[in-house]
Amino acid sequence: MTAVFQNFDIYPTYMDGVHARARLADYRDVLQELLDDRFVALHMLQPVLDGTGGSFAVGGDARSQRAWADAHGLAKDATPEAILLAQIEASGADIFYNMDPLRFGSDFVRKLPGSVKKAIAWRAAPSPGADFAAYDLIVCNFESILQSYRESGWNAAWFYPAFDPVMADYRQADRAVDIVFVGSYSRHHRNRAQVIEALAKLQDRRSVRIHLQQSRMTRLAGTPLGLLPPLRGHRLPRPVAKVARPPVFGRGLYAAFGGAKIVLNGAIDMSGNDRGNMRCWEALGCGALMLSDAGTYPPGMEDGVTMSSYRDVDDMLDQLDRLLDDEDRRRSIADAGAAMIADRYSKSRQWEDFVRLL
Repeated sequence: MTAVFQNFDIYPTYMDGVHARARLADYRDVLQELLDDRFVALHMLQPVLDGTGGSFAVGGDARSQRAWADAHGLAKDATPEAILLAQIEASGADIFYNMDPLRFGSDFVRKLPGSVKKAIAWRAAPSPGADFAAYDLIVCNFESILQSYRESGWNAAWFYPAFDPVMADYRQADRAVDIVFVGSYSRHHRNRAQVIEALAKLQDRRSVRIHLQQSRMTRLAGTPLGLLPPLRGHRLPRPVAKVARPPVFGRGLYAAFGGAKIVLNGAIDMSGNDRGNMRCWEALGCGALMLSDAGTYPPGMEDGVTMSSYRDVDDMLDQLDRLLDDEDRRRSIADAGAAMIADRYSKSRQWEDFVRLL
């Protein structure tokens, strides 16, 4: 039986909330809170998710890692690297699947205990200057990024997130919200920023919810300091600032998508023509119609059949009106997308394909 140790990279702000809810009574409470809230469920392999053949950690989270180290007698000055290595050794896992390879790169892999037979890294973003040479394989679902890894002389293969069955519990028959957008916002994401600005202006005639994860500079620009010239360019446009809501994660995101007719998606600028960010799996899994920018999508995500795509902002606005005015077509595409994602990208199939890659 293959045993997997999976290491995650999770927003510090999200982990702050996890710690507040778990109250750090026990290291296991923190992990259970992560499992319960489903924030990383799409990437969590089936044996890790159900506890039948795997374990996991958030190696970059100092508080939870220190709690584990204290419980297992590690020195007070043990580094994050030393703690994670000790966890992997204690787990007895023979596969290390790392979602945080920038922090734990090749130097870390070369120190793995001898019981580990394969080291796999997920990295779905350009990584100039990174060293992944010691990994047996690097995976993600963006072919152009995989090709850049191959050009560096590394083994790379296409892999994907998977449908979380809990999503089905959040699908509402009566979807009260017309359009939801959830995602990051900064001035460096110009294409996405234009989409968000256009969406915000629909607020007077459509039910719109925009949940933004703002960059540090954008958050600062929203304070009185934003009047200063260095920050002025980072301020949210006025229509967006009026309607922007706090970010949502995990079950909160499922609830937002499960109650929406349409989830609007937009790739960030670095993705080129490749498409397939996490919103795709989340929107389709929660039964909303996904309207996303045109590009090359993963198999099964087909324009006009299981999702809809737009060419530019004007086309996006036209399609939003057409889809919201034609309920039968919207429901038909949304239902087809939900059925496709649950079947083609199931947890069991994700695990089978991971084992096949090994």
